Amino acid sequence: MTSPSQAAEVGTDTPGTEEASLSKEPVGTDGHSGRSPGQLMWTRFKRDRTGVISACVVIAFFAIAALAPVISALYGKDPYTQYGLEQEGLLDPFGLPAGANGGISVDFWFGVEPTLGRDVFILLVYGMRTSLFTALAVAVPMVVTGIIIGLVGGYMGGKVDYWLGRLTDFMMALPSQLTLIATMPVVVAVFVSPNEETPTYIRTCAIIIVLWVLGWMSMARLVRSQVLTLREREFVEAAKVAGMPPWRIVRKELLPNLFTPILVQATYMLPSAILSIAFLSFVGVGYVEPTPSWGRMFVTAAENYEANPTFMFFPGIAMVIFVVAFNLLGDSVRDAFDPKSGR
Repeated sequence: MTSPSQAAEVGTDTPGTEEASLSKEPVGTDGHSGRSPGQLMWTRFKRDRTGVISACVVIAFFAIAALAPVISALYGKDPYTQYGLEQEGLLDPFGLPAGANGGISVDFWFGVEPTLGRDVFILLVYGMRTSLFTALAVAVPMVVTGIIIGLVGGYMGGKVDYWLGRLTDFMMALPSQLTLIATMPVVVAVFVSPNEETPTYIRTCAIIIVLWVLGWMSMARLVRSQVLTLREREFVEAAKVAGMPPWRIVRKELLPNLFTPILVQATYMLPSAILSIAFLSFVGVGYVEPTPSWGRMFVTAAENYEANPTFMFFPGIAMVIFVVAFNLLGDSVRDAFDPKSGR
């Protein structure tokens, strides 16, 4: 009644030969004997330069987002003050930055925003904070919901699996972008009257609910397919024969063997959530002014691209770097857990 993950930790159970006893001894810094699966995974991950660099980039983004108030205090500016309207010479009569390259200077590192004249650097930092933390709040319930539905459907089988599968198919058949645009105003209207101004926290809750309801299906399909394979294995059958209750079989035998695919899939779901949040703000049903977000910055950049192309550069390059780094991190984590998978 030993699952593959448990067997990997205890090694071979066959005593006797001298070769078998020697194989359990550590064979040096480059050997794999005597190490747990977690240690082996960490060793393989540290050797992957791409994975290490990607992890550093991702950690740096989250650190910047978490320390946004500190950065704002040290920088001496906030994302809400309209410096271009308060200080003469920052904007021209058409509302565009008067200086070269979007008004980049010693005082404004990334320039100033067209029309309103807010500081682009601190606007980007707070926009990163809004997008990353909202995406994290979206990804957690999506992952949990997908795991639960996939586990229940795959392990129970029969009618339960059939109806959960049909629910998953129905949700996946919905056109994602159109459904997001159509459902956001409806969810917001549940909390606030259309005649009243919507608070930012209500918009945040609505974004989380909509993306959660429309985003758990890929995780559920993945977990279900893995459970359908694992439930026929000998260690699961042995647990059933021993009288182990279903919830204990799922917790002790199935979940440990699902950790790797769940973790890898989760690393792909977070960047997808960030792109969806930016899309909602870009089309006007997500975050709105004056809340800083990546999507709102893209709206301003698109409206002033011909006159001030510099403004598009900073939020665009930041989002591309984060999404690419997170996807590469997911690939590296997958290869570290399963070196036979390859890239």
